[in-house]
Amino acid sequence: MIDLALKMLLDEKARFAATVLGVGFAAALVLIQVGLFFGLLENASITIERLDADLWITARNTPNVDFGNPFPESYVQRVRSIPGVARADNLIVWYAIVALPTGAKESVVYYGLEDFPAWRFPWDLESGNPADLRRGRYVMLDTSAERRFGPFRAGDYREFSGQRLKIIGRTRGALSFTTSPIAFLNYDLAQSLAPYDLAGRTTFIVVRLQPGADAVAVRRAIRDRLPYNDVYTRDEWAARSRGYWIESTGLGLTLFLTVALGALVGVVIVAQTLYASTTEHLTDFGTVKALGGGNITVYGIIAEQASYAAALGYGLALALACALAPVLARLDMKLIVSPMLAGLVYVGTQALCLGAASLSFRKVASLDPAIVFRR
Repeated sequence: MIDLALKMLLDEKARFAATVLGVGFAAALVLIQVGLFFGLLENASITIERLDADLWITARNTPNVDFGNPFPESYVQRVRSIPGVARADNLIVWYAIVALPTGAKESVVYYGLEDFPAWRFPWDLESGNPADLRRGRYVMLDTSAERRFGPFRAGDYREFSGQRLKIIGRTRGALSFTTSPIAFLNYDLAQSLAPYDLAGRTTFIVVRLQPGADAVAVRRAIRDRLPYNDVYTRDEWAARSRGYWIESTGLGLTLFLTVALGALVGVVIVAQTLYASTTEHLTDFGTVKALGGGNITVYGIIAEQASYAAALGYGLALALACALAPVLARLDMKLIVSPMLAGLVYVGTQALCLGAASLSFRKVASLDPAIVFRR
């Protein structure tokens, strides 16, 4: 049956090639769009996942890590006195306007801590030492900032909210969902960049627990001492930050429409091709029936054809996605095609192609084997 299915497909090589290309386009659309979606979501929470904190304390109803609401920095003392807390520090995440040498201005989201190495943050250094941020009016910038700020290197100066800061290092992989570049600077300096909003205030408190500490008990104690703040585990806070962007930007709906469009394109192309092929090979199917094959056998031939188109089209789509990934990375766009995503898209491609093949089943279901003798 496999040879017969291939023979029918290869009788019209151009048509079969067009089918494979159509399926490949549909599968590639899904792979690339969903992969970019996962990449954006990773950017939305990558700093949360990389900063070595077990708990995050935020102002009440803070939506995500990029939009923190200030509260008194003295609250950190209450947290430090709770049994089970190994370390607790204030963290500022805020926005500043950077004046560029060209005269243009760009926004930057900056992270302010007193001791970056203690939190293993930032996590991927190209140059510089985060410990040196405490020694002056210094800043470290992620390499992705070059797309917005132009080329820069250690020793250059940039003006942040009217203050001239020296760049002492570069990081890699620190990206934000908003595409604003990420900078790292000392906590006191971070406050001085926005004195009206941040004087004596912070936007987050990060907490590391002692080994073996009861996270539930510590969390409960924090909530008792800070009743007007929210407390999240790292995973909860990352999920909340990602969820905000999905709900507020319509990403979920966009993803659904993309997948639906890809599925529709694939189904239409495969259904049309297989139906035309089935119509042209009615005599062959009649021969199969005349030789004792039933409808199940005929259905199997058509399903085999659909499976070939799905497998080849998916292979083409996966190759395209893998080829695009490094190109998009140079544009600071992450395309994440995990094994699970690849597997799900393959299964979905096969299922949709088989579903499209079922439209041809009706054509051969009532086929009379005597058709062989009439032609």
